[in-house]
Amino acid sequence: MVDSFSTALRNLADAFNRSAIWQIVDILSALFILSIGCLLLSVVVIFIIDRTQTQHAVRRNYPVIGRFRYLFETLGEYFRQYFFAMDREELPFNRAQRAWVYRAAKGVDTTVAFGSTRDLRPAGTVTFANCPFPTLDQNAADTAIVEIGPYARTPYRTASLYNISGMSYGAISKPAVLALSNGARMAGVWMNTGEGGLSPFHLEGGADIVFQIGTAKYGCRDDEGLLSDEKLKALAAHEQIRMFEIKLSQGAKPGKGGILPGSKVTPEIAAIRGIVVGQDSISPNRHPEVNSIPELLDLVSHVRDVTGKPTGFKLVLGGYEWLDELCDEINSRGIENAPDFITLDSADGGTGAAPMALIDYVGLPIWESLPMLCDALERHKLKTRIRVNASGKLITPAEVAWALCVGADFVCSARGYMFSLGCIQALQCNKNTCPTGITTHNKSLQRGLDVTDKAERVRRYAERVTHEVCVIAHSCGVNEPRKLRREHARIMGSDGVSVSLAEYYRRWIQPERRPSQNGLGRPQFDADAA
Repeated sequence: MVDSFSTALRNLADAFNRSAIWQIVDILSALFILSIGCLLLSVVVIFIIDRTQTQHAVRRNYPVIGRFRYLFETLGEYFRQYFFAMDREELPFNRAQRAWVYRAAKGVDTTVAFGSTRDLRPAGTVTFANCPFPTLDQNAADTAIVEIGPYARTPYRTASLYNISGMSYGAISKPAVLALSNGARMAGVWMNTGEGGLSPFHLEGGADIVFQIGTAKYGCRDDEGLLSDEKLKALAAHEQIRMFEIKLSQGAKPGKGGILPGSKVTPEIAAIRGIVVGQDSISPNRHPEVNSIPELLDLVSHVRDVTGKPTGFKLVLGGYEWLDELCDEINSRGIENAPDFITLDSADGGTGAAPMALIDYVGLPIWESLPMLCDALERHKLKTRIRVNASGKLITPAEVAWALCVGADFVCSARGYMFSLGCIQALQCNKNTCPTGITTHNKSLQRGLDVTDKAERVRRYAERVTHEVCVIAHSCGVNEPRKLRREHARIMGSDGVSVSLAEYYRRWIQPERRPSQNGLGRPQFDADAA
């Protein structure tokens, strides 16, 4: 009995040894042993490399394990974003802001429960002053239509509040441009081309377009890189192009031209811009032909005369004393020579690539520069002639409503609409590795961005922002958002008591007594001066 059992076991073992499964296990075992050997050999090689190299002190002192420092630095960014940072801690946009945009774009419930997580006590916190008798829904009015460029041959009239700021094709991908353009058309908002020129994808979506003239004049320059009237006329012939915007500076990099890394300069983009394939595209840091306020107004008038369309300019404020000089020059020439609009960017505005020194330290933020600009226009009785378009980290209804209270006629955003496309704030915009397909020309990554779905998200986001701005306006007792005034918002003071924005900005001393330090010095108050 025992012999027969032993024989059966031997037969079973022999059969198993001859089976394909055992052969596979045998091969895998050999590969595992080989892998371990290769790994140990690699560790020895890396140890020798690290020990003998002279560029990195940590790796020289701690061979092999010192390399984990770079891995942890990379992973730390994502761990902080998803696990450790509180909802309102992150920069440039915190989780609460991003989550609201995501919900609005998806069309899901944007309400919150239990209570606000926003701390209302810090100085500078803005709240809105509701009235005891808010506007009834049946008494609410449609957003007022505003005319831009009354002296242009083709003025632009629109009721839009929240528009898409400049993002160049090249800085963002083809699917992203198509989704934004289609979404803008459906929502009834305009879309700015950015300084990279007009692509077919801007037109394909059917949206109203603001053509931006950057310092390199991409899309409207001649062979010498100078502004071409013929190309301006050809652009103006497109009915979709409603306005022209001359870019003087950008919030994230004032005093420096746009930067498009060579990895993003495809043959198609090079043809649109008139540049060399694969080489970094760096614009001049200003328009060479504009050295003064009169020359700026000359350029505005020239573009408006050639195109027949409303023309304005975009800038980020730093020094501010020149605003009164600008207004004086406009009034001396006649208001028909005024820019039709001014787009005011914030020092904390966005970009695909910029030096850290400019992003972090140059220019004034929108909460300081917007009242300066609006007050200057009011002092010189130009506020109804020159429309103000506010830009810079204004991605939620409360921020948009604040800008309207201060004096903006329009608000525009780039990164808010990027979030509506699915941006996860991976901070990879300058590396052509955007995981959501928005700022990359890698086809495999672009595949994740479905144009039809994302266009609907853009539409829903724009409509939700406008709707909730209207909710704030009705709570304050006005029947449409453009009737919001500074009396309708309050700002918390350092003493723990809030004051209305009207009172807060009235306390600023006269501009001529406020020295310009290119935005590095804060505006003084009467109490400070005393």
